[in-house]
Order: sequence, then structure tokens, then C-alpha cells
Amino acid sequence: MKKLIYLLTLSCCLLVVGCARMGNPDGGWYDDTPPRVIGSEPADKATNVKARRIVINFDEFIKVADVQSKVIVSPPQLETPEIKAAGKRIIVELKDTLKDNTTYTIDFSDAISDNNEGNPMGNYTFTFSTGSQIDTLEAAGYVLNAENLEPIKGILVGLCQDLSDTIFRHEPMIRISRTDSRGHFAVKGVAPGTYRAYALQDADDNYVYSQKSEMIAFSHDTFEPSWMPDTRQDTIWRDSLHIANIVRVPYTHFLPDDITLMAFTAVQDSRYLIKTERKEPEKLGFFFTYGDTQPPVLRGLNFDSDSAFVVESSPKNDTIYYWLRDTTLVNQDTLNIEAQYMMTDTAGVLVSKTDTLEFIAKTPYEKRVKAKEKEYEKWLKEQEKKKKKGSSYDSIMPRKFLQLRISPSGSIDPYSRIVIESPTPLQQIDTAGIHLATKVDSLFVPLRYTFRQHPDNIRQYVLTAQWQLGAEYSLDIDSAAVTDIYGLETNAVKQSLKVKTEEDYSTLEINLSGVRDTGIVVQLLNGSDAVVRQQRVSGNSTKFLYVNPGKYYIRAFVDANGNNLWDTGDYDADRQPEAVYYYHQETECKAKWDVKRDWDLAAQPRYQQKPLAITKQKPDQQKKLKNRNLERAKQLGIEYIQDKTGMKL
Repeated sequence: MKKLIYLLTLSCCLLVVGCARMGNPDGGWYDDTPPRVIGSEPADKATNVKARRIVINFDEFIKVADVQSKVIVSPPQLETPEIKAAGKRIIVELKDTLKDNTTYTIDFSDAISDNNEGNPMGNYTFTFSTGSQIDTLEAAGYVLNAENLEPIKGILVGLCQDLSDTIFRHEPMIRISRTDSRGHFAVKGVAPGTYRAYALQDADDNYVYSQKSEMIAFSHDTFEPSWMPDTRQDTIWRDSLHIANIVRVPYTHFLPDDITLMAFTAVQDSRYLIKTERKEPEKLGFFFTYGDTQPPVLRGLNFDSDSAFVVESSPKNDTIYYWLRDTTLVNQDTLNIEAQYMMTDTAGVLVSKTDTLEFIAKTPYEKRVKAKEKEYEKWLKEQEKKKKKGSSYDSIMPRKFLQLRISPSGSIDPYSRIVIESPTPLQQIDTAGIHLATKVDSLFVPLRYTFRQHPDNIRQYVLTAQWQLGAEYSLDIDSAAVTDIYGLETNAVKQSLKVKTEEDYSTLEINLSGVRDTGIVVQLLNGSDAVVRQQRVSGNSTKFLYVNPGKYYIRAFVDANGNNLWDTGDYDADRQPEAVYYYHQETECKAKWDVKRDWDLAAQPRYQQKPLAITKQKPDQQKKLKNRNLERAKQLGIEYIQDKTGMKL
């Protein structure tokens, strides 16, 4: 009898244990419901709060993801708050002293989910006030990169009630938010009043614009937050394909909800030396944060530097290479140099600075000599093999020639420029040894051309001519017509060129409206958002001739200073970046087609203009409830409808 009772008891225990296992062994319902707040200390929306410790209680174990990037405390905290999940609680410890009569918001965004299943809670904000009332207004909008209308993710956005034009240099924002992957922000807990909005990539966490390297957006537009009752449609799905119901849900619509801030980084005009290098033995590199009218003046300390260099500067004079003319210096592993250049001091003034620098060749001379010996030995072995096989062979190793790069080659367009680039600076060019000819019937007839050094690159030369549709050309460069500073000469070069026919091209005409600005430049972009061609608008339209077939996107910018370049803004000079617009659709150009686009630049808000196909900052996938019970309901033949909160209806 006792044995029977023992066996029955053991069976019951095993049954209980089996029923208590994690998972879904018997085909029951899954936990698809998100966490729910069941209380807090102090209470949500409490007034006259003095405590800096907030505890929020949930109905299940929870976790908080990406606290640093997703959770925003407003007003901004100079000392970082401590925010952590502990079981079924979130504990917030504010380190700054609480301000009197101020509404505080802790915006968790979508950071909260349950610990086991990962069901997202959705956007959640906790609010309290140190005064007798809660400020509930909101202001929302978007932050875009002013140059290309890319949404900017994770940039701080804030409001200032002081409307002076220089306040952002001195006073921190009073209410803040942070943009999501769409560049969207919503500043909450705003009191009635008049405001300006700013955006800032805050490098030093002081909530003011203190460094030119910080990306910023500012606007002189002011606004007064308001609200109105409104309704929206919520869709309840029966499954992934079928709608169960569409209901109209009342909500409070806060305004403004379309603030658009154009963010930019100012020109970095503080000049200092970033680094120097000697990656190749024949040239010395200097890299500055900003350019100057004159390159550094160099004086050799262990060599004679008179006429020792050929200077190659970038267009902005911030990157400068000094090519060594003398091969004796090229072969010298260590060069000690005194460099005198202009730099910005602590007061922001350009002053002369002198440095003593050591340039050591990355590859020592001895190692380079051994590499050449190995190359020669390899060539000798190849010739010996040819000799033993009875094949023709060389007894003298062929000398090296200067290798020019010519682009484009083969098929060219009527507007093409031929760029000839040398890997090293040139000593001389005999233009009499450069021949351009066009094919007439079966013969090549000499053709006039222009030839000049590229204004931004001493190693590039540009050849232009009157190219004719469908014509064939021959570009010939005689042997030894070009010589570099080390005595290397070109071998004979022959390049065939052909211009496509009119039937190979499309024409694209763009008619603009919607803005009163003049000096607009229109750009054709490829699928990587890179400029293919650009030209200025004449009147209200522009026509691109000889467009190669393909799919394009269209961008325009207001060239306020007429330099054919997009220019950034300057907060201190109260100058906005030049305005940029995107045509919202792809444009396909086909051969022999005339394509026309009528474009109202202001027809859409700029945060809706850039096509998603060329937007690099894609929206993050929205966190959704797993809703696995729908599939389970199908298996059981039960109708199961679930709303956004995960509750069965």
C-alpha cells in the first residue's frame, strides 16, 4: 500500500514538473504581450517632485537596450544620469540638481522590451514636474544633412526660448530630443511660449555650439507650440494578408510637427599640422586641417635643399607633397628638415611656426636595391629558359618607360575632355610630339586641339577638341615626347577614340518652378548619389544634351556665390548652407528619347524629397510584436485577432 501511494505521489510530481517546463510543449498560447507599467515612485505625471530617484515597476521582467543612444532626459543633464533595468523595474538616478517649476521627461523611445520573449513595449515617456503643473506640449520635425538631404540619425535637437542670434554659443538648450533613423524628432514636455529649434552633434556634452567641428542646424523661424484634437486610422489585421477592422482613434495632435532643420559642418578654418609622412621615398607629405596661401618653407638640415623640391598642392592647399628632384636624396633614408608654416594659435590668429621634422623612408634604400636585384635575377632566369627552348630572348633588360594614364579611352562623348596623367611630376612636354587626328573617309587628318596643365593638379594635363558625333580619332604621343623629373621618358603611345552617334543619346529638359532664387545649378546623379553631370539653369529651365542611356536622379542647389560648388553655412556669420532640392522620382533616359521634367522645387517638403533608392540612411525596421498566436490559432481553427498591444480582441 505504501509503495502504491509513493508511486502515485511520484507520478503527480512528474506531471507538475512537466507542466511547468518553459516553452510551448502542449500547443498552448505564446506570451506575445508587451510589458506594462503597473506603478512608479514618484507617480507618472506627478507634481511637486523633489526626489532624483525614479523607480518604474512593470508586470514582468524587462530589459532596456541602447540606453546611451535611445533614452533622453529633458531638460538636458550635464552629468549623465544612471539608468538601468533591475528585474521588473527600471531605476533612474538623476545626478544634476532638479530645477524649480520644471517639467522633466524621460523618453525611452522603443528601448524597453520584456526579458524573455523580447516583446517591445513601444514608445514610452515618463513625466514629472518639480512645480505645480505638467507642461504637455510637443514640437516635432526632421533634421537633414543640408548637402544631400540625408536623414541624420542620433543628432540632438533642442529648443531655446531666448531668441537672440548668438544664444547657442552661450546657453544650452532647455528641452531636447534625439533623431531616429528617419531624422525625425519630437521634443516633449514643452511649456507655452515662443521658441527656436536647433540641432547639434554635441562633441563635448555641454549642449551648446562650442566647436566648429560640431555639426549644427539653426533657423530664425520661431514657433509657438499648440495642439488640436484629431483622429487617425488604426488597422487591425486578422492575419498577414487580411484586415479584420479599421477603426478611427482620437488623439491629441501637437503642432508644429514639420520643423525641418538643415544640418551642416562649418568650414574648419583653424589651421594646424595633422601629420607628415614619407610613404614613398621620392616624396614628403604634409597634411593640414586647413589651407593657406603659401606652402611651408623647407630647409634641409642634413642635405642641400636649394631647388630640391617640386611642390604639389591640393586645391585647398591643405595637403602638400614635396617631390625630391635628386635621386641621391631619394636614396637617402633619413631627411632632417626645418619647416616654417602658418598655424592658428589659441586666440584664433594665424602665426608663424617652425618645426624640426625627421622624414624616414618607409622602405629603406638597401631593401629597395635588393628588390631590384631580385627583379633582375627573375628576368635573367626567364631569358635563360627562352634560350634553352630555342625561343627568342633578350640579352639586355628593357628599360622602363614613363607610364601615362589617359582617360577616357575608347568611346567618348561630345563634351569629353581627355585627361593625361603622369605618376610623377614632369620635367618637359614636347607638344610637337602629341598628335590628334580625325578619320576622314579612310585617312586620318590632323586636327587642332588645346592642351594645358590642369589648374588643380600639376601631374595632369587636359586635351580638348571639337569632337564630332560619330567621328573616329587617333591620339598619338611620340616616344620621348614626355619626360619626368627623374629622366623617365614615354614610349610611343597610340589611343583610339570614337564619339557615339546622336542615336546613342537621350536629351533631358528640366523646367523649374516653386522658388524665386537665381543661380540654380542642376545635377544629374547616378544610383550612388554621385554627380554625373551638372549645369546652370538659364531662365527657368536647362537642357542636358547627349545624355547616355540609363537611370538618373536629379538634384538642384542654389549657388548663391556663383562658384558652381555647394557651400556650407556658418552660424557665427549668420549664413545658412546653400539650399538643396531633390526631384522625388527616378528619371530614365533611353536612346533617341527626348525626356522632359517639370519640377516644382517646393511641391514637397524637403524631408520627403530624396528618393529612398539613393538614401543611404535607411529607416530602421520597426519593432513589432511577434504575434505567433495567429499561427497557433490557425492550427486550432480558432479566430484570433490581436491589436498593437498584443491583447486578444
